[in-house]
Amino acid sequence: MKFNELGLSDSLLSAVESSGFEEATPIQAETIPMVLAGKDVIGQAQTGTGKTAAFGLPILQNIDLKNPNVQALIISPTRELAIQTQEEIYRLGKDEHAKVQVVYGGADIRRQINSLKSHPQIVVGTPGRILDHIRRHTLKLEHLKFLVLDEADEMLNMGFLDDIESIIKETPEERQTLLFSATMPPEIKRVGVQFMKEPHHVKIKAKELTTDLIDQYYVKIKEHEKFDVMTRFFDVQSPEVTIVFGRTKRRVDEVSKGLVARGYKAAGLHGDLTQSRRTQIMREFKQGKIDILVATDVAARGIDITGVTHVYNYDIPQDPESYVHRVGRTGRAGKHGVSITFATPNEMDYLREIEKLTKVRMLPLKPPSEEEAFKGQLSVAEIQIGKLISQTKTERFADMANKLLSEYDATDLVAALLNDTTRDNVKVKITPERPLPRHGHGGRGRNNGRGGNRHYDRNRRSGGGHGRNGGGRGNGHGGHSRDRDRDRDRRRNNKDNNSSHNKNNGGSKRRFTIKNGD
Repeated sequence: MKFNELGLSDSLLSAVESSGFEEATPIQAETIPMVLAGKDVIGQAQTGTGKTAAFGLPILQNIDLKNPNVQALIISPTRELAIQTQEEIYRLGKDEHAKVQVVYGGADIRRQINSLKSHPQIVVGTPGRILDHIRRHTLKLEHLKFLVLDEADEMLNMGFLDDIESIIKETPEERQTLLFSATMPPEIKRVGVQFMKEPHHVKIKAKELTTDLIDQYYVKIKEHEKFDVMTRFFDVQSPEVTIVFGRTKRRVDEVSKGLVARGYKAAGLHGDLTQSRRTQIMREFKQGKIDILVATDVAARGIDITGVTHVYNYDIPQDPESYVHRVGRTGRAGKHGVSITFATPNEMDYLREIEKLTKVRMLPLKPPSEEEAFKGQLSVAEIQIGKLISQTKTERFADMANKLLSEYDATDLVAALLNDTTRDNVKVKITPERPLPRHGHGGRGRNNGRGGNRHYDRNRRSGGGHGRNGGGRGNGHGGHSRDRDRDRDRRRNNKDNNSSHNKNNGGSKRRFTIKNGD
């Protein structure tokens, strides 16, 4: 379904179009009209189905942008998700000048208080920090129109249910409540019954991976070896249409630039690109001027490309469901596909979780040697030179060709041509990303998604703003040094995942459509 069929305003449709999206995901198509009609909604859908826009767009349409009071409160289980949600809603509401603020534990609360004084209409935050602000009277909810509980089952797993109920009791009775959860345990159902008014249930079936046509491999590898090994696979496998998935925007930028430096036709796609640059990349991909698309999960959810032959997971996905979305890009329309996932030794437990979800055992794959990669390049060069000869009017160059043959050995001439046709092994340095936390270290929930160890932010009452809308990263109070160390690690991980946020950044015809995603 197209977004212009959902009842959204022209300004929001323009924002959606600027993001490069045309078709709504199932959760968006069903939820947006209900929310616009003023109904309470329980949305049951997996991660990566476009939930943020499903509630963000109708909220942006129905709040009063001239009213300086907080009109929408979105509760998220983790600071990483809260930041991601705030950024997405800010982008969607940028043309309307909507003010969106994020608050979370483990950062300087004074900066957040100052940011809240700028009168945001929408506040996103973690349960403990939201309660802090309510009790300090720095977050006032008497004018609240919308309450959103995002990933409610995750908040249940993390012990936030009491905090959530305390927050709900501070909100007006006449409000619209939206609850989103991948699963629906009894405790979450009770929240729906107790605090919602005749909620409409929207259930989106989890996307399944058709594995018959996809060969799934993994490579156990050290972080610093990934780039060189991946390019060797390119040279040996000669993929026709390829998507490489990276965990962060910085990763996408560095890997795509490294591939270009080595002579591959590649480009990176992530959320910080302008719409004109995004459109240009997709046009060149469609025309075959780009063979390798390097993308984050969020950016790739918005596109549907036919003819993808290979998917390379440069970084193993944090959520098993994300793997299904990634690998599902290939093996379509009855055509064969290949996926290769690179996993560092301490990320192998994530690989096993993926195998449990897909019910498919990935096969280990031995990396090609440098010699095998070179032979692969020569094979491709042989084909390219053959095509070049068939397309060349040799009589125009006959005199010069004979002159060169009289001065140089024919083998040397051909070797020089091959040298020019094969790729230079340019040294490429990729910044290491902080590895995903291991199982059993940091309280991993259902997915342990979004960038780091989970934490009970209600145990830390000291901090948090974010980037553009204010906030620092002060030290959290409380408890033992181990908790402080984990908090510091999470801040570093969050910095890694967002460090590139402010950076600038011939083949067969390929069909693609733009879709929306989280």
